[in-house]
This record gives sequence, C-alpha cells and structure tokens, in this order.
Amino acid sequence: MPSYQAPLRDFRFVMDEILDYPRHYAQLPQADEVTPDVVSAILEEGARFTREVLLPLNRTGDEQGCRLEGGEVLTPSGFKEAYAQYVEGGWPSLAGDTAYHGQGLPTSLGMMLSEMVCSSNLAWGMYPGLSQGAADALRHHGSVEQKAQYLTKLNDGTWTGSMCLTEPQCGTDLGLIKTRARPDEAGGYLITGTKIFISAGEHDLAENIVHLVLAKLPDAPEGTKGISLFVVPKYLPDAEGEAGERNAVSCGALEHKMGIHGNATCVMNFDGARGYLVGEPHKGLACMFTMMNVARIGVGIQGLGLMEVSFQNALAYARDRLQMRALSGARETDKPADPIISHPDVRRMLLTQKALAEGGRMLVLHAAQLADRVEGATSDVERETVETELGLLTPIVKAFLTEVGFEATNEGVQVFGGHGYIREWGMEQYVRDARITRLYEGTTGIQALDLLGRKVLMSQGEALKPFTKQIHKFCKAHEANDAMAEFVMPLAKLNAEWGDLTMAVGMKAMQDREEVGAASVDYLMYSGYVTLAFFWARAAQAAHQALASNPDDAAFYRAKLETARFYYQRLLPRTRAHAEMIRAGSETLMAMQAEDFGLGFAM
Repeated sequence: MPSYQAPLRDFRFVMDEILDYPRHYAQLPQADEVTPDVVSAILEEGARFTREVLLPLNRTGDEQGCRLEGGEVLTPSGFKEAYAQYVEGGWPSLAGDTAYHGQGLPTSLGMMLSEMVCSSNLAWGMYPGLSQGAADALRHHGSVEQKAQYLTKLNDGTWTGSMCLTEPQCGTDLGLIKTRARPDEAGGYLITGTKIFISAGEHDLAENIVHLVLAKLPDAPEGTKGISLFVVPKYLPDAEGEAGERNAVSCGALEHKMGIHGNATCVMNFDGARGYLVGEPHKGLACMFTMMNVARIGVGIQGLGLMEVSFQNALAYARDRLQMRALSGARETDKPADPIISHPDVRRMLLTQKALAEGGRMLVLHAAQLADRVEGATSDVERETVETELGLLTPIVKAFLTEVGFEATNEGVQVFGGHGYIREWGMEQYVRDARITRLYEGTTGIQALDLLGRKVLMSQGEALKPFTKQIHKFCKAHEANDAMAEFVMPLAKLNAEWGDLTMAVGMKAMQDREEVGAASVDYLMYSGYVTLAFFWARAAQAAHQALASNPDDAAFYRAKLETARFYYQRLLPRTRAHAEMIRAGSETLMAMQAEDFGLGFAM
C-alpha cells in the first residue's frame, strides 16, 4: 500500500519564507485566532488524520467502489466511519461563518487541509469538498432563512452538499439545460429534470444532502440568461429544522468510471422535487459561479495532492529498487546493483514530479492568500483588485495543475516500471484518479478560453498587467544579484514575451475570433509555466537568503536551489514550443472541412 506524509516542512517554507503568512494572518479580521501555534496545531492534526484515517481507505475505496441498492448509495467500507471522525474533529466548520456554526478561520487553512486529503484519499475527500462549495454559494447568495437552515448544517457536517449542473444533452453549454422549476402554492418550486455526473449526489455519510440545482422558470429567457438556482434538499427540513420528509429526488444510476471509484458519481432524477430559489430569478449562473470557482481551485488542489503522493512513493521506490550499475561506475559496491535513483532518467522523472508539486504548492498557497484577502477586504476597491488577480489565476490553478498533475502521476508509474502498472503498488490508481481532474469543473479547453478570452482579452489585457507587474518588480529588485541571475534573466524575458503574445493574439482575434480558441490551451500552459517560474525564482531567493544565515537544515535549502535550476533548465523551455504554437494561429486547425477528417477510413 502506498505511504504518505504531509509535506509540513515544505508548507512552512512556503508560508513563512516566501509568502509571509504570519504577516498575512496578522492583517486578517481573524488575527487573534490564527496565531503560529494554532496554525501549526491544525496542520499537524490534519496530517495525522489524513495519514492514519484516510490513507488506509484509499485502496479499499478503489476496489469496492459505491453500490446502488434500493435507491440508496452505499459507500465503501470505512468511509462512513471516517466521515464521522472528520465531523467529530470539527474539520467541516474550519473556515465556516461563525454565525452559522463555523469556526471562522481563514479559507487558506481549509485549502492546506484539502491538499492533504487529496493526497491521502481523493475519492473520499470529494464528499466534504462539495459541501464547501455549496456553503459558499449559500453564504453569498442565500436568503437569511436559507443561511440559517442550510449553512448551519453544512458547516457542522451533519448535512453535505452537491452541485447539479450537467444534463445528458449538455455539458459546458448550460444554456441547453431542460430541467424546469414550476412555482407551487406553498411559495416554493417543483423541480423536474435529470442531472448527470453529479459527484456525491447520493451517499450514506450524512443525514441529508443539500443539492444546488440549475433549472429554468416557465418565463425564462432562452440560453444562459434564463437559468435560476435552487436549493433542493434530499430530505425536507421539518419544523425543528431537522431532516424530515423525503423529497422527490433520487439517484437513478451510478456511473462506471475510470477512477475515483470511492466517490458516487450519480444520475440524479428530480421528479417534482420541492426546491427554493437562491438569489434572483434568471440569475442562477452568477450564483453558481461562486460555487464553481471554489470547486475549480479545489480541483487544482486535487492535481497537486496526487502529484505529491505519487512523488513520495516513486522516490521511496527509486531509493530501494536495485537495477543495473550507474553509468559512471558502481555506487554501492556491496550490493549486486545500484538503486535506480542513480540513473539520470529516473532522476529526470523524480525531479519533474518534485518541481511541479512544490511549484504548484507555492501557486496554490498564493491563491489561498488571495481568497483570504477577498473575504477580509475593507473596501470595494481592495476587493475588486484582489478578485481580479484571483480570477486570473483560478483557471491556471485548475487547468495547469491538473495537466501537469496527470503527467506527474504517469511519471510515478514509469519510475516503478512494470510494478507501477499492476495494482499491488497503488501507483496506477493515482493515474486513473488524476485523469478526471482535467475534465470536471470545466475541461482544460474551457479553462483556457476563460483565461485568454474572458479574463485577459475581454479586459484588453488589464487583468493580466497587475500580475506581470509583480514579476517585473521582482526581477528589477534582484537584477543586480549575481546569484539570482540564472533565474531573473530568463524570467524577465518570458514575462515580457507573455505580454507580447497576448497582444499578438488579441490583434489576430480582432479579425478572426477563431484565433482565441486556437491559441487558448497553449496560452494557458505557457502562462502556467511562467507563473511557476516566478514562484521558483522566489523560492531560490529565499533559499539563498537562508543559506547565507547558516541554517541548521542547509540540505533543505540546497535542494530547493537545485530543484529551481532543474525547473528552469528542464521544464521552463517548454514555453518555447507553446509560444510557437500560439504564433501558428488558427489556419492549420480550421482549414480542413469537417467531412474530410475521416477520409482515411471512409468506405
């Protein structure tokens, strides 16, 4: 069975030496509650819980999967008991609103816990993960009554949440949904329709499930402008606010999937189920975007978590597995062969995993800081500024980290060789589980269009400028530091090119909108590599500073510098290919007629 240790030392390096979390927390409204001792205690207890409780259930969940019996979904052995411990430990309420049974701690702490959960048991973690998104949507858009009824239960974990968007005839194009909401005489609505691919839509972990459902009212305009959001509980609250009468919502089937077998992915049928409008009529998509953005960052964290655990196990195997002699001569003469970590190609794979996971952690913890600052903003101007940067980074967190996360888990299998392909070692499960992260909550292509088309070009580049300005200031501040030249010089060039590429695509798009779609995925990947380069440069600067002060753990900081160099020399050059493909434009993509694609096998 794979092992896992939460990378607490790396968390502390990023938090304390790069992003200055102590200062960040001291400026938040919750400053008195997030002292360094409290933060350490939470992270250490989260590490223990995920290692001792969740990790042993990961393979069980994969092998057993979920079962649909008599309309009820039964989760794998141990999942329900683990969730009870999770609730007893107060984890669901960590970042919840104190007015509704929450602890009121910063969102960032919940994101750190999420990484540990995703590394130890991704499928299990999706059950409480969906609840966080549902709670966020209700907190921002629900009525006072809805918050009192549902937020309280979601925060204490006795009820869980789901989001019901997709239908058989539509995926991303939600304007095509057919689910309808008809007003009833009691002041609510009767919801009728079918939703598919609903993670955690039905299970036996909690007393009730709060579904947030997109549907259209009878007078709804066509397309996305006619979508409304409804809260539809599995059990209708009784007079005391507890789970009462069963609502007309049911799981019609479980999807048979490539991975995440321990999570129930459901076909959900709403047969005149009673629901309640959240927010204004026809404004549901805006409400749901609150939940979707939380979910998208959460999926990026899933990619990060799987990278980390795959790396840890590949590293352990590479240190123990004996195979051939090192090309430069025997390393361990007392053994019949050398450990495979002696071989350059194995090191390439391990360093790829390490550089992407540790770089991804810096990006996620930076985004987590921004999420805290949005919540703690004291003015509309401050909130808008921070939201702009978080909005820019969200598709990068989601899509880039899941793309490279899938790559990293594949490299983990490769380190194991044939042993990685069989189930005994657990490495192939990480690949199967990681594959869905590139799809749900918006595919990589959808995230890329959001980044380039919606965030960058629609703002005429203004959404990008504040972030590239941060990179520029960092480079200027360290341009005279000879020790940082190997990082600052290439980063400054790429930062300038990022703006040039943006302008070039924008100019082409003015003549042909297809240029946006043609460039978008390469633009997102280019953006991701440059973004991680910025954080690796900051890590290198922090490591140099620490080494100059003679730290006790000099080996840790030397490893940071060596990993930063690997990233810059072996991974960052991928931007060259992405830049060339961006410049290639749409012509070769759009020239062929649709009917000509299959001429090679047409009869």
